[in-house]
Amino acid sequence: MARLTSLFGALALVLALALSAAAQPVRPPDYSQFDTVASNAEQMLQRGQATNDALTQLRDRLVSWRDELLTAQSINQTRVDSVRNQLNALGPPPGEDETEPEATAEQRETLNEQLETLLAPRRRAEAAYSRADSLIGEIDALLRARQAEQLMELGPSPLNPVLWVDAVGATAETGRSIAKESIAGWEQLGGDEFARRDLPIALVYFVISLFLLVRGRYRTEQLTDYLWRRISGQSRDVLWFVISLGQILLPYAGIQLLVAAIQRLSLVGQQGNALLGTLPEIVLTVFAARWLGSHVFPREPDADTPLNAPGTMQYQGRVLSAGLGVILGLNLLVTEIGDLSAFAAGEEAVLSLPLILVSGLVFQRLGQILLTDAAYRRSEEEDSISVRAQVTALLGRVVQVVGVFAPLMAAIGYINLAQYIIYPSMLSLALIGFLAVLSPLVRDTYALIRRASTEEADQALIPVLLNLALTLAAIPVFALIWGARKTDILEVWAQFRSGFSIGDTRVSPTDFLVFFVVFAIGLIMTRLLQGTMRSTVLPRTKMDAGGRNAIVSGLGYIGIFLAVVLAVTSAGIDLSSLAIVAGALSVGIGFGLQTIVSNFVSGIILLIERPISEGDWIEVGGRMGIVKDISVRSTRIETFDRTDVIVPNADFVSGTVTNWTRGNLVGRVTLKIGVAYNSDTRHVERILMEVCEAHPLVAIDPPPAAYFLNYGEHALEFTCYCMLRDVNYILVVQSELNHQIRERFREEGIEIPLPQRDVWLRNPETLQQPKVPDGAPEPDERPERPQPATRDAEAIDHAQGEDV
Repeated sequence: MARLTSLFGALALVLALALSAAAQPVRPPDYSQFDTVASNAEQMLQRGQATNDALTQLRDRLVSWRDELLTAQSINQTRVDSVRNQLNALGPPPGEDETEPEATAEQRETLNEQLETLLAPRRRAEAAYSRADSLIGEIDALLRARQAEQLMELGPSPLNPVLWVDAVGATAETGRSIAKESIAGWEQLGGDEFARRDLPIALVYFVISLFLLVRGRYRTEQLTDYLWRRISGQSRDVLWFVISLGQILLPYAGIQLLVAAIQRLSLVGQQGNALLGTLPEIVLTVFAARWLGSHVFPREPDADTPLNAPGTMQYQGRVLSAGLGVILGLNLLVTEIGDLSAFAAGEEAVLSLPLILVSGLVFQRLGQILLTDAAYRRSEEEDSISVRAQVTALLGRVVQVVGVFAPLMAAIGYINLAQYIIYPSMLSLALIGFLAVLSPLVRDTYALIRRASTEEADQALIPVLLNLALTLAAIPVFALIWGARKTDILEVWAQFRSGFSIGDTRVSPTDFLVFFVVFAIGLIMTRLLQGTMRSTVLPRTKMDAGGRNAIVSGLGYIGIFLAVVLAVTSAGIDLSSLAIVAGALSVGIGFGLQTIVSNFVSGIILLIERPISEGDWIEVGGRMGIVKDISVRSTRIETFDRTDVIVPNADFVSGTVTNWTRGNLVGRVTLKIGVAYNSDTRHVERILMEVCEAHPLVAIDPPPAAYFLNYGEHALEFTCYCMLRDVNYILVVQSELNHQIRERFREEGIEIPLPQRDVWLRNPETLQQPKVPDGAPEPDERPERPQPATRDAEAIDHAQGEDV
């Protein structure tokens, strides 16, 4: 109950926030100020000489104005709705040849004038919104064009030996400058105040950072190995993942303390502080890559690994992952040094080339590992067309192509293009590996919370939806990795937040939020009402199970319908403009779905009239079984051979249905017995009555009956009728009565005859032995006659078995 109360509280809070945001009064914007900003933007774009930073700042101002103008489009919304409702109440305007009362015409004209006056601010806001949105699009197009030009810019080739000397000299000059600043900082150390204030704190920082950097990751690995050996199940996997994050966090915290200690002592100058600011990011990149490699290529033999490569390749994968982290860290360092020293294009190309070449070699080996994994998957899986194997193989080939193409472009002189390809490819591989690691973690966490097995969690829907949500959330990250600016992502979000128009109504994500919240509340209240009726109210009435199920099902349909209507109304979605389209579609849908509608109506009739109920033994359309479920469209029957038969509800309304257990379980079993013609019929009748009356499931009232009804071809025919207390045991009772009757007949010497036939021979002389002609072989010396055909043999066997 507490969980339910908290759920209602959260839904109510979200709904209140959404409604309060929608209810805030909208103030008109200052259009004169907006016109000034828009005119400046148009002039700047026309000249085309503004820097990227200036364009970005201008874009931010326009985005702010666009958001304000979007809000202004809902000015006077309540009054507009009121005037439109009044116009609708007056009815449609008259045609050319029609007239309406003067008072009505005057009122209609007044309302139209009011509506135009109310819509004027909204139309002005819409026009200004379109202008701002157009300017933002032009700025984005200009920035993207400049980015493309920068990528395709051809610079000096780093293979030129002349550039190597310049690059080494520029790097050495930067190192000497940083060293001079550090020496000057050491010389300024001293003084009692410094010893009392900064030195002890810096020493504490240094000691702690040294421990975290040297022993932190090692201690974390020891703890994870201990947990892996001592714990089993989903809890082990979840704890192992969470604690393994210390391999990243502890070294990162250590490097942050080390940087803080050095900065507190003021040992470096401006350039040194810039490099120190980059150092935590470098350490984070290196240790994160190593951590990710240990999860994608784990050391533990029974770990859930995304790849199926052999053990040697698992080790190579960990080494290569750590190597990529080191390459990314060095690239950050080289980029920072280049920014500090203002390297020329050739010098920067020379410093970047070795990292790109090494990255190409690493990519080649990673591509081989991915291709090997795809081959292992194809060999292990029965289905040769494995989607995961195909994706892995495609990724391996792409990685190998990138490993060749990027170094080649860098060697030619397209250093910006090479960097744009190689480093985002590294980050993309890392993100894909991280998603692959999170997938089993989500499954294990779900299994741990629900206390389910791994197999049950694999079949559950929630982990799949969570992994899908994580994949969708990673799409903006992929976009940022491959050069998309934050403004591009924000632009997509702004377009989504602005919504879309349905007729004269603009539907925004806030409206969807209100819709889902109201619908969720209505659905929860419906389920609570159904549960209360099913467990508390209806069991205390005299209704049978079928009637109670009908009422509960009806409440469910009514509740869902009302929840949808209230949700649409609360969200402010006006669907009146779709009425004509819905009316046109209803005709085609009516013809196409007439069978479904017929079954739906039949299902409602079944729920109301209740000719059958769950648990009834019925026979319909030649099928006999137990009713397991009655839905609106069909009814599920479980036959006696444990198969489910889905019967459309229309068959129950239009066809003939036999309900063996409707109202009560009393039923009748009928036995047909034949005895020999020389039997005492009175004695046979007494035996049959005694056997039937002795069975415990045969009812005494009405009593069983035995009748001598017919002279058959081979026997005197008797029929027994027995009423059973539970018709569900009809086959068992029938079998047991037949056994007992057979046993009593054997004891009393009463014969159950076989079929009899009289055979008349027209030419009996043909059965005499024929004379053997002179010279013919004796009968036992004649060749063996061929065996008769199968049908003739069966006829002869049947004739021999008869009483001739």
